[in-house]
Amino acid sequence: MAKSPPETSRDLILLEHIEKDPDATQATLASQLGVAVGTINWHLKRLVAKGYVKVRRVERRKLRYIITADGLALRARLTLDYIQNSFHLYRLVRGRMLDVIQEVHARGYTAVRLEGTGDVAEVCRLTCLEQGLTIVDDSNAPRLVVRDLKVFLETEEQA
Repeated sequence: MAKSPPETSRDLILLEHIEKDPDATQATLASQLGVAVGTINWHLKRLVAKGYVKVRRVERRKLRYIITADGLALRARLTLDYIQNSFHLYRLVRGRMLDVIQEVHARGYTAVRLEGTGDVAEVCRLTCLEQGLTIVDDSNAPRLVVRDLKVFLETEEQA
């Protein structure tokens, strides 16, 4: 499954924020999403041009963003795509981790050090625990290194 382009996830986040607060300003949205106001402006203009969002002027300098029926359908599709992509990535990482755990067990180890942070490392940690592999701080234990979506086994034998 191909990774969705960044604007798709940004569209989903924008649509969710607009649905929660139709009176949100572009500056507020930019601040919440950690991007420049110009980026928000570009995305909103694109969503308006495609008919997913309507803009109404409520005061001289105040706008209200309204998600159209097509916009709600888009948000639903993007949400489903996000969930499917997340599960795909979870299964990918878990499968790689199960292969590494099989190698760890084949070498006779029952404990490892886990090096890495974030969601991928958390999937690795949970998979270890589920498979009866203890996670320790012992520097003599083999090391599982998590980098991006990859997991590497490093043992004393390799050093």
